[in-house]
Amino acid sequence: MTLTLPLHLRRPSPWIALACGAVIVTIAMGIRQGFGLFMRPVELDLGVGRESFGLAMAVQNLIFGLAQPFVGAMADRHGPGRVAAAGGLLYAVGLASAALVSSAFGLTVTLGVLVGLAMTGVTFVVVLGAVVPLMPPGRRGAAAGIVTAGGSVGQFLLVPATQIAVEGLGWRGALAAAAGLAALMVPLAVGLVRDPAAGAARAVSGAGEIGFGAALRQAAGHRGYWLLNAGFFVCGFHIAFVSTHLPAFLTDAGLDPGIGARALALIGLFNILGSYAFGVAADRLRKKYVLSWIYFARAAVMALFLLAPFTPLTATLFACAIGFLWLGTVPLTSGLVGQIFGVRYLSTLFGIVFMSHQVGAFLGAWGAGYIFTRTGSYDLAWSISIGIALLAGLLNLPIRDVPLMRRDAQARPA
Repeated sequence: MTLTLPLHLRRPSPWIALACGAVIVTIAMGIRQGFGLFMRPVELDLGVGRESFGLAMAVQNLIFGLAQPFVGAMADRHGPGRVAAAGGLLYAVGLASAALVSSAFGLTVTLGVLVGLAMTGVTFVVVLGAVVPLMPPGRRGAAAGIVTAGGSVGQFLLVPATQIAVEGLGWRGALAAAAGLAALMVPLAVGLVRDPAAGAARAVSGAGEIGFGAALRQAAGHRGYWLLNAGFFVCGFHIAFVSTHLPAFLTDAGLDPGIGARALALIGLFNILGSYAFGVAADRLRKKYVLSWIYFARAAVMALFLLAPFTPLTATLFACAIGFLWLGTVPLTSGLVGQIFGVRYLSTLFGIVFMSHQVGAFLGAWGAGYIFTRTGSYDLAWSISIGIALLAGLLNLPIRDVPLMRRDAQARPA
């Protein structure tokens, strides 16, 4: 006997899905962006070095990326609500287990493997795959920007809360509290529950969408798709490097540890504006040019930060500027994938691009820790960040962003 979902679950309200999806991303990303605040307390309590903590974060990012295409395909096949609920539950289990560890290996298994796998179900790929196809084409970029901004709202609200929890409860108590918060994502996932075909109903009506295998073959043969992968790799490197190592970098420069927490919070605050602004830009401007501008601007902001004296003011200005540019790449990159290939298999195709992002994040989190351990400073890591930002800006320019179905129609004889 086939189980059929009620009509109101097969075709959820776009606005309910948008609200639930944004809150899920708020919780998931808000907790994740505060992990850098645990580095020093864990280092002092367990006696593990920054390279070991950075490795746990790097494994998290790598698992997050390698599993994402498969989890995205599961969401396309079985529906995003079920996947998000499972991800929220595993996230809570991973954080609760991390509060009990006593070694670097334990950190790698819990914060690395378990949390990394959990995040594949409760962050951008699955949530955008649930929300974007429900929206009319002219509002998809803005909707993606709102979901992306949810991660920044979480960063702004939860990073300071994490700092307070670490100071008041210790790092173990703070992780236990975060586990309780993560469990709230399970009931919120109900807002994303639907028949997997229903989310694509608006997108496929009259569009003649191709099958799953054909979509993968089209993407594999499209040069622009691989350029998007390369650019998003750079984005992942930047996000993981800054979020994991910026608090310690500022402390090493002689600033109060609270400055690092404030900087992460400000990054989140200003990315609320940036994510929405770039989401709207995705509906109105050519996405590849806006993407290039973001990467060039990141290079300039990092260079200016390193040239200026390290003070609370310059740390604040850097956080505001890099925050505006922080996750604006997400609605633009996912938007380009949907624009070129359609949105029926957006979770799968964007999931593959996101895997590249997380490989970059692995190198950003672990590689910067490795560089610090070997050289005693983050100078080389900052130089690499600037160089690859310039490269990513160039790589996005030649992307051919004409929808494949339109190109096929033009090539077909009348």
